[in-house]
Amino acid sequence: MLVVGLAAELTFDNRFTRALPADPETANERRQVSAALYSRVTPQTVSAPRRIAVSEDLATELGFSPELLASDEFLAVMAGNATFAGMDPHATVYGGHQFGNWAGQLGDGRAINLGEIVTPSGAHQMLQLKGAGPTPYSRMADGLAVLRSSVREFLCSEAMHHLGVPTTRALALVLTGESVLRDMLYDGNAALEPGAVVCRVASSFVRFGHFELPAARGDKALLRTLADFVIRTEFPELLSSAQRDGEALGPEDYLRWYATVVSRTARLLVDWQRFGFVHGVMNTDNLSITGLTIDYGPYGWLDDFDPDWTPNTTDAATRRYRYGQQPAVAHWNLAQLANALYPLIETLEPLQEAVNGFSQQFNVGYAEAMAQKLGFAEPSEAVVALASRLEALLPQIETDMTICFRRLNTLPLVTTPAAALAHLEPAFYATTELTGAVKADWEAWLADYQQAAAGLDQEVRHERMRSANPVYVLRNYLAQQAIDRAEAGDFSELLTLQALLRTPFEERSGCERYAEQRPDWARTRVGCSQLSCSS
Repeated sequence: MLVVGLAAELTFDNRFTRALPADPETANERRQVSAALYSRVTPQTVSAPRRIAVSEDLATELGFSPELLASDEFLAVMAGNATFAGMDPHATVYGGHQFGNWAGQLGDGRAINLGEIVTPSGAHQMLQLKGAGPTPYSRMADGLAVLRSSVREFLCSEAMHHLGVPTTRALALVLTGESVLRDMLYDGNAALEPGAVVCRVASSFVRFGHFELPAARGDKALLRTLADFVIRTEFPELLSSAQRDGEALGPEDYLRWYATVVSRTARLLVDWQRFGFVHGVMNTDNLSITGLTIDYGPYGWLDDFDPDWTPNTTDAATRRYRYGQQPAVAHWNLAQLANALYPLIETLEPLQEAVNGFSQQFNVGYAEAMAQKLGFAEPSEAVVALASRLEALLPQIETDMTICFRRLNTLPLVTTPAAALAHLEPAFYATTELTGAVKADWEAWLADYQQAAAGLDQEVRHERMRSANPVYVLRNYLAQQAIDRAEAGDFSELLTLQALLRTPFEERSGCERYAEQRPDWARTRVGCSQLSCSS
């Protein structure tokens, strides 16, 4: 169904489908697709859609009026029951390395791109429904999504944005009125769950895997076509005036673009690490070519600082995607992207130099971020040493990362070692283990930190730390509590979290419980400590 009405105020300009080759087959059947980058497909209609949550600030950026947001037209489109005039629904095809192994053709298995909206500022933003039914790339799945995974996607997309982390956004969360069969932990205990759809938004949903697939198939022409399109639409600052007028791109241009992708990815990983975010499934098909956080599946936030922690049950054996290894995995993924782009560049040495630049850029950025978290303007050698010592201390007695850094902001700089340590006590999960050498190491570090911080302008230090260390992050147990209530028909906790996470650095009266340690009951509960790729 096509709807116009209030939606006549919106403008769509579908550059992706207009410029890139389409799959000539129109049947929505699972298949291998070659010499194309997408298949046109229509979302699956649902019986009883219900609006649960909307990101109103994002809606304003996109040009949706309050009247349109409240309309039946908007609900119908967000549920997959209709499209706005000018949309061009499609699913894209890509490949990828999953858990280090080449997986061949993958593609948008439960995501359908509706079309590219032109915002009031003139930017292009793709609207994408996640959970709106099968596509030719659904493999053996149904293309649907359940409420628990959709709540997590909606909340975390918006939480990351307000933390300042590059990310896809979430415009709307809609219940479908349908039941979806899911085996949450893939252990043979499938059950029916409420179905839901999230509308995701980004300037581009192109991933590393979009380039890997044509490269693996030896389709250099398609690889070049896609690279040219992405550079012209997403990286226009890299083009000369002649190239903007249509002059062809050459190997130097592709190399410069690849180096920019490396830089954006390094910056993204700095952001993940500084806030304690664990993506959980960093396959090459889950890394964005534009440097966004993409695909919120079995993600998690560090409670106690554990570099070996991964929230993904599928990754439990090897912990490939654990927190402490995320930068190394990003580097590895970038190397796979370099392999895919080599046919366009045809010179190994500068490409190798570009990918090797990741580590330095990440290390420099991370040092700067840690200096800010500790209240220093620059990562001097002494500050870097302080930060390294702290990171070595954090896992010794299960220290809550978020609480610890926030408490350091209010640490009195003239106090006894014992009093300084007591000030941090709300961050420790295992206070009974704070004895002997561990206690002495903490007290020594605190004394050195107090001495180093004493030379700073304290007002500036406090503001620097306040803006670098959030009070509130989307802890897994908080998301699970919102999911539990939502599955019972109560969406108030979801909306409370959505509002709270819009201002993560500001303490709010009456919201103290959202800034507390993870409770003991959440240590082993499914949804809090264990998540699968269906989460």
